[in-house]
Amino acid sequence: MSVLDARDLVIDVPGRRSGRPLNLSVQPGQVWGVLGPNGAGKTTLLHTLAGLNPPRTGSVALDDTPLNTLRRRRIAQKLGLLFQERVDGFPATVEETAMLGRHPFLSYWQRESAEDLRRMRAALERLDVAHLKHRLVSTLSGGERQRVAVATLLTQNPALWLVDEPTNHLDLHHQSAVMALMREQAAAGRALMLCLHDLNLAARWCSHVLLLYPDGEACWGEARDMLVPDALEALYRQRLRVVEVDGAPVFVPVNG
Repeated sequence: MSVLDARDLVIDVPGRRSGRPLNLSVQPGQVWGVLGPNGAGKTTLLHTLAGLNPPRTGSVALDDTPLNTLRRRRIAQKLGLLFQERVDGFPATVEETAMLGRHPFLSYWQRESAEDLRRMRAALERLDVAHLKHRLVSTLSGGERQRVAVATLLTQNPALWLVDEPTNHLDLHHQSAVMALMREQAAAGRALMLCLHDLNLAARWCSHVLLLYPDGEACWGEARDMLVPDALEALYRQRLRVVEVDGAPVFVPVNG
């Protein structure tokens, strides 16, 4: 059974008259990379799949249940969304922020259990931010804040991860660590959809790829079929050279 289904889905991008309807299923164990230039609708797609933006046409189903029939609390128990940019609504420590991931599973006024605390602390350790647990998130660097955001999602532990730019603000070491975490989640039976700008991250870590074009066209399938120079050069209007490193393609922009 698929975790997420999009049927005849056209996302509502301002200024765009139409688009190719998306008909795709995201299965447990898959890591989808969503690629496209600025303005192609990658973030809008994630927000639509999460039920935050209404589609222009078509539908989204979560575990074979229409998304628009589910309460937000139930959606949050199954689906986790990591925004590209975040605004601090109120002062909170790293621990308090990560614990927000367990709130969909708590009733009103219910306190976190020992298991909730264990999940949160393990997530902070996994993202290398446990030493910051008493710090206000507003005092952290961009990369530290990004790792806290991923730790919050890990604390939530949803079946479906929708992640907008997972490596945003991260140095090379933490980029690799976060992408390895994404693949670990897939290996544990979860499904992931990641908006990415880096072709080489998609080539190394993604099993499937969705290409979004600025005019609303799209194509999707297994990564090995999608990550080919002809398709990518048309997508980005950029010549590319491809070399192979450890069995995976590496794409290098070519000028002229």
